[in-house]
Amino acid sequence: MEKITLNGDWQFSQSEADSWLPASVPGCIHTDLLAADQIPDPYYRDNELPLMWIGETDWIYKRSFNLPVEFLQHSKIILRCKSLDTLTGIVINEQDIGKTNNQFRSWEFEIKDVLHSGENEISIDFQSSLTYGQARLMERYIHSWSTDEYKLPGGNYVRKSQCNFGWDWGPRLVTCGILGDIELLAFDTARLDDVHIQQVHHNGLVEIEVEVTAELISDKALSARISATFEGKVVATTTIPISKGSGNTTMTIEDPQLWWPNGLGVQPLYQFEVQLLADDLELDSLEKTIGLRTLHLVREEDEWGESFHFECNGVPFFAKGSNWIPADTLVTRVTEENYTRLLQAAKDSHQNMLRVWGGGIYESDVFYELCDQMGITIWQDFMFGCATYPTFDDDFMANVAEEARQQIRRLRHHASLALWCGNNELEQGLVGEEWTETTMSWADYGLLYDQLLPELVAELDPQTDYWPGSPHSPHGDRGDWNNPRWGDAHIWDVWHGMAPFEFFRTCFHRFNSEFGFQSFPEPATVNRYTIPSDHSINSPVMEHHQRSASGNTRIIHYLLDWFRLPTDFDYQIMLSQILQGMAIKYAVEHWRRTMPRGMGTLYWQLNDCWPVASWSSIDYYGRWKALHYLARRFFAPVLISGLEDWDTGQVEIHVTNDNRADVVGMVQWHLITVAEGEVIVQGGIEAAVPALTSSRITTLDLKEHLLAYGNENVMLELVLEIDGQVVSDNLVFFCRPKRLNLQSPDISVDVQNEKLILSADAPALWVWLNFEGDSPLADNFFALLPGKDVFLEIPSSVNKDELLQKLQVHSLWDTYQPEKSRTTN
Repeated sequence: MEKITLNGDWQFSQSEADSWLPASVPGCIHTDLLAADQIPDPYYRDNELPLMWIGETDWIYKRSFNLPVEFLQHSKIILRCKSLDTLTGIVINEQDIGKTNNQFRSWEFEIKDVLHSGENEISIDFQSSLTYGQARLMERYIHSWSTDEYKLPGGNYVRKSQCNFGWDWGPRLVTCGILGDIELLAFDTARLDDVHIQQVHHNGLVEIEVEVTAELISDKALSARISATFEGKVVATTTIPISKGSGNTTMTIEDPQLWWPNGLGVQPLYQFEVQLLADDLELDSLEKTIGLRTLHLVREEDEWGESFHFECNGVPFFAKGSNWIPADTLVTRVTEENYTRLLQAAKDSHQNMLRVWGGGIYESDVFYELCDQMGITIWQDFMFGCATYPTFDDDFMANVAEEARQQIRRLRHHASLALWCGNNELEQGLVGEEWTETTMSWADYGLLYDQLLPELVAELDPQTDYWPGSPHSPHGDRGDWNNPRWGDAHIWDVWHGMAPFEFFRTCFHRFNSEFGFQSFPEPATVNRYTIPSDHSINSPVMEHHQRSASGNTRIIHYLLDWFRLPTDFDYQIMLSQILQGMAIKYAVEHWRRTMPRGMGTLYWQLNDCWPVASWSSIDYYGRWKALHYLARRFFAPVLISGLEDWDTGQVEIHVTNDNRADVVGMVQWHLITVAEGEVIVQGGIEAAVPALTSSRITTLDLKEHLLAYGNENVMLELVLEIDGQVVSDNLVFFCRPKRLNLQSPDISVDVQNEKLILSADAPALWVWLNFEGDSPLADNFFALLPGKDVFLEIPSSVNKDELLQKLQVHSLWDTYQPEKSRTTN
């Protein structure tokens, strides 16, 4: 096998022009226009609007490449394009090679006959996906949500990232370009076509079933050498014959080191290498890294209906995580460093599952490799979302079948892969008895999501479960898509339905795969896309960077329900983050208390694709919002939480244990005054909580004290200690925070042994630190109580002296004070 890359320097031009500019491959039209200084930053202010023409335009890319005579002597030469966005015609040396129509497929074309030694030229024409999709809509309209608001129409006719046409958190920047590697492959005898690795676990051993297939262009005798290594040592090896293009074998791994999700154990990984041989000469090779584990969705009849939970190595676990969207609208800008930063943040907040959402992309190999290493399991949607699709079109279905076939084969070996899911939210009102202006028929829906996709998963990846859509109700009326007895649910009554946060506590669904609340990114991020005159929540630019209908209005509505009106723009932004964190905390703590009835919470959403007000817990630049700091606490392996009744004064104290081992600890509680933090009454009780369960430890009756002091003047501190160490703490309020009679906390900051030491004279709520740095702090948005100093490690990347000069400390009390009264340090 000989390869020549065609990545690197290309040229591009509008199709009808003859004005060529330099391009970089992989890349896209927007990144190339930016690099050539032809357009301004589309993420700045409202620059997106005058750049809409780019997606409406046809483009052409070209380059020349030199080939030696020796390369042309190979029997077969292939052009391989790993991702072309999207509708293309390929020409080499003025000869038509082929066309493509799917961003999610790898395309190969035999080209030996059109090549010659010396200089060759390749050009790729890119037809506008936008104009194509809209022309198809004119032929037959098929419905997509919100094309009258934030989304351009026609995307559901095109196999490319659906959010590329706009979403309620993303810009309308319809891209094109060579998104993946492009290369020439040359070989003579054979090449590897596929390697499928399956596992059978029994009696403390793991049997690895390996099936190898090869593409043959000669009748030479072939074999495949298969080696398994762990930590640099070969643990199994064998050589098998390849007959009629295939061969298979079973290898036994003794003393297998099992792979576990984050928080349940370690993530050992085994490397498998397959070498295709002819007369002991290596023709081709392929490597795959796997984890030894079983990982399944378990659905069994129970007292509440039917379970919906995941088990790894036979151990059920509560799925704690979030939804993942593309990390940049211009996806080729996402680097391994970007992926690592975001996924490490998910791991650090105790997340063990991400849902790769169906309106984006099948992520790059490095994304899944990092998830394998970090123990983050993946709920993988196929790329369909919030629209009806032309399943009546045979060409469309054949295209999708090949897309699914390639993606299943690419991803199935990953230890992190937990589930294949057909689509996002189609069953949530986009399917009916027949085709209408707003629905597709159940019959045509079933062709893709009940037949084609599950059949391909069963054929190509039988050890991974399939789920037809999210949300989905597997029993009874399929249109009852949020049935709490079974299936998964998208809970949007809070936010879209304007229900109060307390509504979450009335939900007892089996698995919550979407729910969320919005906030603004922090001022440092807002300043990247605004100028000072834009700094009003309802300014045109701030509303432009808000894609959810009336989104900023909703934030302010909820904010005034819970907090006092902030006195300046920056505090409005930061208080929106605290509000968001409270909303998700309400939901997650409740659902963790209900386990095993409910066994999963994936909040919407982890990340952003541009700087915007959204549901994310990490903004576009990687800055943690308040929600992400709070997630690290409410997703903690062992959690103490309170379920309060403001009227009766009763508080249930619960401890949730996600560990595989039982825990025994001491629960301590202190009812304290809001103004001074003085203890009114306190107590403690030993708590023994079995593994993988949640228990109500005790119920407090504080009615007498609430009557004596007033709900607005007290709060309850909960602390859980195990082996003398605080592993979880929490605060319970008896009114909304806007009613609390807080006093100036007079926060002081000191530095000692590479740690920040914070202390306060009065209770300070949601204390946050700013220092103009992007490195997440050890903690933020925490409660600081008198006599209970908080110690924070100074990030190694931060200069201590510079930190002290720039450090600012804020708390809830500051947000509603006149500037001269604030205690900001």
